[in-house]
Amino acid sequence: MCDTCGCGDPEILPVHVHESLLKNNDHQAEHNRVHFQESGVLALNIMGSPGSGKTALLEATARRLGGQRLRAMSGDLATDNDGARLRAAGIPSLTITTGTACHLDARLVHNALHDLEWRAAEYLFVENVGNLVCPAIYDLGQAANVVALSMTEGEDKPLKYPVMFQRADLVLFTKIDLLPHLPGVRLENYIAALARVNPKPQFIPISAVTGEGLEQWTNWIAERRAGLTAPIGQPAGHTHTHPHAH
Repeated sequence: MCDTCGCGDPEILPVHVHESLLKNNDHQAEHNRVHFQESGVLALNIMGSPGSGKTALLEATARRLGGQRLRAMSGDLATDNDGARLRAAGIPSLTITTGTACHLDARLVHNALHDLEWRAAEYLFVENVGNLVCPAIYDLGQAANVVALSMTEGEDKPLKYPVMFQRADLVLFTKIDLLPHLPGVRLENYIAALARVNPKPQFIPISAVTGEGLEQWTNWIAERRAGLTAPIGQPAGHTHTHPHAH
C-alpha cells in the first residue's frame, strides 16, 4: 500500500489530507514546469505497467537521437536496474527509489533535478513507477503524459484503467513485433478500447526491437519541444529565481 497517497482508500488517507497533498504537489509541479519551459527542455512523464517496455523505448530513442540529447530519471520501489540500462544506452540518468510509494510526485522529481545536469539536454524523460493507477493522478511538471501499453498486457486495459488513458497525450502501443506470435491479439481491438475512454486518442504502434514507429515517435517529441513557450505571465528568457539552485 502506498504510504503517500493511500491509493484512494479513505481509511488509509482521509479525503481532506489527500486534497492537501494534491494541492501541495500541484504547486511544486508548476515550479518544476517553470524550470523546464525556461530551459527549453521537453519533460515527458512516461507511464505504464511493469514490463510494458518503457525502458526499452528510451534505449531505442537514444539509439535514434543520441543519448547526450536526452536525460532521464526512473522511479522504482527498489534497485537501480532501469537507471543502469539507460546509462549503458548513453543517457545520463538517475534512479528515484520510492520504497513503498507506487508513483513519483513533483517533490521527488524536483529533488532529483539537483543531481542531474538536465539543462544541457533537449528532452527529459521521467520514467514513472510501473503502475496504471496512481501515476496518472500526480502532476510532475511535465509537458505531456505518454503511456506505454504492450501487446502482451490485454486489449481491455484502457477500459479497466480509464483515468490513465484519459490523461494520456500519447499512447504508445509497444512490442508490436510480437503480434505474429500472439494468436487472437489484434491491434485494432487495443485502438477501439482506447477510443472508448479517450475521444481524441493519439497513438503510435511501436517496436523497440524492429524500430517500427520510432521515426513517428521522435517526430512527435520534436514537435512538442518546438511548441514550448514561456510560462503564462513571463516572457521567454525570463529568469525564475528562488533560494536554491539546480
